[in-house]
Amino acid sequence: MVSQSIQIKQQTKSAPWYRGASKEQWKSFWSCYIGWMLDIMDLMLFAMIIAYVGKDLGFNKGMAGMVASATLIASAFGGLVFGFLADRIGRAKSMVLSIICYSVGTALCGFSDSLTQLIAFRILVGLGVGGEWSAGAALITETWPAQHRGKVMAWVQSAFASGYALAAIVAAIVLPLLGWRWVFAVGLIPALFGLWIRRHVEEPEIWKNQKKRLSFSETIGALFGIHRKNTLIGLAFTAAAMCGYWGLFTWIPTYLGTPVSEGGAGFSLIKSTTWVVVMQLGAAIGFIAFGYVADLAGRKKAFILFFICAAVLVPLYTMVKSPLMLLILGPIVAFFGTGFYSGFAPTFAELFPTSIRATAQGFIYNTGRAASALAPMMVGFLSGNYGVGSALAMTSAFFLLAAILVFLFLPETKGRELE
Repeated sequence: MVSQSIQIKQQTKSAPWYRGASKEQWKSFWSCYIGWMLDIMDLMLFAMIIAYVGKDLGFNKGMAGMVASATLIASAFGGLVFGFLADRIGRAKSMVLSIICYSVGTALCGFSDSLTQLIAFRILVGLGVGGEWSAGAALITETWPAQHRGKVMAWVQSAFASGYALAAIVAAIVLPLLGWRWVFAVGLIPALFGLWIRRHVEEPEIWKNQKKRLSFSETIGALFGIHRKNTLIGLAFTAAAMCGYWGLFTWIPTYLGTPVSEGGAGFSLIKSTTWVVVMQLGAAIGFIAFGYVADLAGRKKAFILFFICAAVLVPLYTMVKSPLMLLILGPIVAFFGTGFYSGFAPTFAELFPTSIRATAQGFIYNTGRAASALAPMMVGFLSGNYGVGSALAMTSAFFLLAAILVFLFLPETKGRELE
């Protein structure tokens, strides 16, 4: 049987990324795609029902922002812990454990009787969500060839939009019928998918061929020693970009459903859900498009293009009052304001060696996401004084900062073979 590494090399640059792919490559693709979709579904369920949970448990928008922020902060620890496990025991095994973690955490949220309990359970969700990305990113980037890495990762990352839309659909169906607690109960479903991954997905050949598994102290030493420059650059622009994303998209459903007199769009639950789902169609196309741009023009140019366009479009979106214009502009905002996520995993994979790759990818991505926890909280508190729309417009500054950081410091890694 031809090894995974030889199969990767046999995929030529001229052929489409999917032509000639092995069975193991497809298994890694679908395990990560579905895992990410369910990951984001569980993560975003809270954003879809913030108002209802807050009313029952007695907390305001500022406190709701703190719950969202606690989840994002926890994801940094999840990325580090499960990333290390992925480097130590295997990508697929670590991914299974992380999926179980966020599934159980989401289901437990439905049993919350206080804000404290809700935060504790959302922290568990954050740990699993952070860990799932760490393991999955390493699995995909090590299984597919360099010339197609950006495109493959882009198609997998488009599951983010599917998960966001799925969360909106679940909330719209379950909330009116059974209440918000049962919305969280749906989040237990991903655990069943984890069992499939455990039985069918193989570890990448490049990981299997590692002669030494580093200890935790050795891994951290490498991350902040010889690879410190790449670690800090990755953290800086990732944190800025994610502040823009999470500040904006955590509150988009609330903005659409908030009365016009309070600075929102004044939509009903069904109308808000429809607009959110349509917006995620734009995000899905953005994820995919970024991969093709990154493989063609380079990671650096792709990041700068998407960040600058997002910085310009976000304020325009919050100034629009026509439902039709919101429906048209929403997918475009999501295209640029979300699509850049496809570039993180390939770029980080190309900046770090196999021995610490999952830890590096997970730590940078999820620490950036943890730093972005300030953004939902900031928007929550600012919306009380300036309205939700004005608070959302301020997130454009984060996208602009990300573009500047990438332009000044990020090295180009397009086409680099993994070590």
